[in-house]
Amino acid sequence: MLKQVSRLTLGPLARGLFRAKIVGRRNVPRTGPVILASNHLSFIDSVVITLFAPRPVSFLAKDSYFKGTGIKGFLSRHFFRSIGAIPVTRGVGQAAQDALDAGLNLLHEGEAFAIYPEGTRSRDGRLYRGKTGVAWLALNAGVPVIPVALKGTDKVQPIGTKSLRPAKVTIQFGEPLDLSHHGKADSGRARRHATDEVMDAIAALSGQQRAEEYNEPPAATFAEKVRRTFRGRGEL
Repeated sequence: MLKQVSRLTLGPLARGLFRAKIVGRRNVPRTGPVILASNHLSFIDSVVITLFAPRPVSFLAKDSYFKGTGIKGFLSRHFFRSIGAIPVTRGVGQAAQDALDAGLNLLHEGEAFAIYPEGTRSRDGRLYRGKTGVAWLALNAGVPVIPVALKGTDKVQPIGTKSLRPAKVTIQFGEPLDLSHHGKADSGRARRHATDEVMDAIAALSGQQRAEEYNEPPAATFAEKVRRTFRGRGEL
């Protein structure tokens, strides 16, 4: 209910600020579990997807947004809850798996769930290699994936800034992807190929230059290099 109210109240304001162009809304099923997999350009991407999708959407957000004190903390918690944010502890290993499990629970409840396969915002505008959490979710839940392309959100709020600037934003929802033909979720090969299919679909919509590496800083230790080499299902 809170998400519906927020969409009704914030939607018109957001349309004016973002000058939004929305393409392919009919590709998003109005009911039933579904994953929206998007490129990631700006902090406001989740707000844009939530407000302009044809149905309420949930997504994961850092738990620090829900832990503030005073009036600022209250407003932060209320805002993120109103747009469908679910607090999680970000990280690798068990923390990442817990976050994926939270997303899986939402899908089992029949919700629409948004995820960024790149893991974090692109600082140079390129589309980075997708992490396989999106495939793990889709193959475990047996749900379709809607590729989503955002354009212009990095102009509304460039990385490193807190203020918003009026700019034209385009959000395009692609045709649903059925990833079941890749195999089961416990197969690393199936997850990798399924994720690559999702990223190919996002790239076709967004027109971004592809980056073959993951969007993360260079490994600082040998242990981190090993971890990245043997990535498991617990990656967002």
